[in-house]
Amino acid sequence: MRKEADRAAAPARKRLRATEVVSWGLTALGVVLGWQVLIQPVLQRGPAEVTLAVAPTSPLVLRRAAESEYAAGRKDNDPQRYRQAADLAREAVARSPFDVRALRVVGLTEAAAGRETAADDILTLAGNWSLRDDPAHAWLVDYRLKRGDYASAFAHADTLVRRREDVRPQVFRLFTTAATLDQQRALPQVATLLTANPPWRQSYLESLYGDVAGLQVAINLAVLLQNGRAPLTNTELHQLYIQLMEKGQIEAVRVVRARLNRPSVANLVTNGGFGDASAPEPFQWRLAQDAGVVAEIVPDDVRPADPALRVDYDGYSASRIAEQLMFLSPGRYRLSAESRTEAGEPAKRLALTVTCAPGDLVVMSAPAAAPGSEVWTPFSTTFTVPTGCRAQWLRLETRAGDVRSRTAAWLDKLAITPIP
Repeated sequence: MRKEADRAAAPARKRLRATEVVSWGLTALGVVLGWQVLIQPVLQRGPAEVTLAVAPTSPLVLRRAAESEYAAGRKDNDPQRYRQAADLAREAVARSPFDVRALRVVGLTEAAAGRETAADDILTLAGNWSLRDDPAHAWLVDYRLKRGDYASAFAHADTLVRRREDVRPQVFRLFTTAATLDQQRALPQVATLLTANPPWRQSYLESLYGDVAGLQVAINLAVLLQNGRAPLTNTELHQLYIQLMEKGQIEAVRVVRARLNRPSVANLVTNGGFGDASAPEPFQWRLAQDAGVVAEIVPDDVRPADPALRVDYDGYSASRIAEQLMFLSPGRYRLSAESRTEAGEPAKRLALTVTCAPGDLVVMSAPAAAPGSEVWTPFSTTFTVPTGCRAQWLRLETRAGDVRSRTAAWLDKLAITPIP
């Protein structure tokens, strides 16, 4: 009976031992996993020398130690530190072949040892593997520039400024300096980058407006981009024109306008029919919204398909209602337009003027409407542009009276033609 009882209890004891083994195994596994969870922050952020002692075979630890040694070697110009960094980085790459940061340290230590060709190969590979590895791309920019390889250097610089706004000022100065000192080779490469419409395009163009050298680069870029896939937008071109005007570069505005043909130089008055808003300022009409004046380009009540300039004026306030810049050569001209009176006496209260720019010499001042006509009526006047009047402002201005007296009028088909 006893032997039979022992035989019956044996399977139960075996199951108990198996359960105990599993329980101990799970406990041990839990301890190991818990240790790994606890140690990971230390390995990632702890001092390199401490983590290296804790986990000497970890690729992460080896890479962090290599970066630390390289930084120390660079600070102290210590070849021994560089060699130690190289050994650690190579060990990290051996254990984790696709660790870009470790590969970058290998390349930088090769450069520190004077083996720049090998460094170029290694860091090019690191840069190709990761567009986010800034130190690799920064080294490649410097290395390629020293060899006059603007295309490659600027491509890596583009990678930097797409991600980091804080380095844009330095990189933008690099682009501008190269485009100024080596215009034939560097400027087309800058234009190639801008043609891709990178997120930093507007910021770079704005950086050029601080001095004359930058403005010259902006002019040259505008000409280069005009025949490409991404010419300056009207907003960008308007900004360039205004910056040139503010710095007194009237002749530069004329040259750029002629080179780009934006707006067309065939029309002495831009958008004289008030139906084409595609031209940039200052050649496009700039409308004022002053007290006592409302100026707007809207469909005409009589000719709904033909937009025109409508002015509603209180007859008392002073305003330059509309203006645009022109470039007329010295000589005789005829100004012609059509007008329609809605209320008041626009021939007395509104005037078209031509004034030399820069300066305030008025070479023409004439009523801006045919007298007393409530239907569309043509009118014209002649004037002379003197020698030395390089550019002109064509303006629609008010002629204020002593009391308020409402004037409303329409203006259309404004043109200037030379008189032989």
